[in-house]
Amino acid sequence: MARHVGAGQLSDDTVSAEPEGQKPTATADYDEEAGAQSSDDIDNPSPEDHLVEQAKTGRWSPVRLAAAAGLVGVLALASLVGWLSFRAYEARETAKEHQLFLQVGRQGAVNLTTIDYTRVDDDVARILDSSTGTFHTDFQARAQPFADLVRKVQTTTVGTVTEAGLVSVDGDGAQVFVAVQVKTSIGEAPDPQAEGWRMRIDVQKVGDEAKVSNVEYIP
Repeated sequence: MARHVGAGQLSDDTVSAEPEGQKPTATADYDEEAGAQSSDDIDNPSPEDHLVEQAKTGRWSPVRLAAAAGLVGVLALASLVGWLSFRAYEARETAKEHQLFLQVGRQGAVNLTTIDYTRVDDDVARILDSSTGTFHTDFQARAQPFADLVRKVQTTTVGTVTEAGLVSVDGDGAQVFVAVQVKTSIGEAPDPQAEGWRMRIDVQKVGDEAKVSNVEYIP
């Protein structure tokens, strides 16, 4: 005999099923406790995520590329300006030092060739004040006999530099060539005798100044 099922009841052999061709629908959001992102997070990444993605893939917008190139150019220009400024400073300092050596050499030649018997002590003191090293020591040892001879003979000499130039520079020292025209008069002689002298003068820096350290007369 057939078994009839009433309305609202299911037989033991009845199985529920989805309509043919339809699959179960998955939710867009995952359990937050599982650490999954929502569909809003996936569709709208943060600016930081965007930058990281660009860095990974190497994709840069034209604006960003232009900004990066501009920054590199500015940094390169700043480095170049700094290097050129330093080189210009070095050149100025070197020129100042060379000028100092040359000036001291010229003045040293004038001091050595300008002696007046009426003020010979002052002239000797000026030579000693502007000298250093072995030259200062040697001249100081001969200073008194030299002054006595000048006073006795009544000698007056006046030196004028006609040519000067740096021969060489070595660290804090330099060698200067100086040509001097020297006029010499003795006693009451009316016409002083002129003679050309040539010297090779060594100059040495002493602190912030420079002084004569050696003198060689060139025939």
